[in-house]
Amino acid sequence: MPVRLFRPILAGGRPFDRIVACIGATVCLALTVLICAQFPLAASDLPLIVAPMGASAVLIFAVPASPLAQPWPVVGGNTISALVGVAVFRHVPDPMLAAGLSVGLAILAMSACRCLHPPGGAAALTAVIGSQGIHAAGYAFAFAPVAINSIALVSLAMLFHRVSGHSYPHVPVPVDTGAPGLHLDDIDKALAELPDSFDISREDLDVLLSRAEAHAIARRRKR
Repeated sequence: MPVRLFRPILAGGRPFDRIVACIGATVCLALTVLICAQFPLAASDLPLIVAPMGASAVLIFAVPASPLAQPWPVVGGNTISALVGVAVFRHVPDPMLAAGLSVGLAILAMSACRCLHPPGGAAALTAVIGSQGIHAAGYAFAFAPVAINSIALVSLAMLFHRVSGHSYPHVPVPVDTGAPGLHLDDIDKALAELPDSFDISREDLDVLLSRAEAHAIARRRKR
């Protein structure tokens, strides 16, 4: 099999960062379970941690600069989506329709609340197809365990990334490269012309493109 198939698909994805992500996800997810075990949740029929937290951990630790991995999208996206899933389960009797509708409405709710987070779709679906314990909990499921899991994971991630040297919550730090640079208006117009969305903030695009422009100018001067 060609070696190229194993190359990272993320721009700037370095092997060391992947190892750090593995360590962060392992340690912080384990501690999240430990923290949640201290709540009355441990004595109920609800799980101490829900499966969408695994997907949240991938974003938080593997791509901490992603707009989808920031604290509000994680906490808000998972919690709001779980609330949507519970509402759909209660009001839509057909399980096939409820499964699809829960995720579709979760995307709409997260978009409206500016907290789009892919694992939120799984949180909504879990509320529909989950165990009897989840169904019996009703709307409380969105707060315990989903919100508690999310808050614990994000809090631990903030500490971990501070130690690992990553910016989380991510704050782009522009560096004066000496290049003419671009304006955010230029980036907005370029994004509006493209049919797709990209998992990178406008500010990070500004920094990335400005640095690339500086390198291009330096390369031309060497000729």
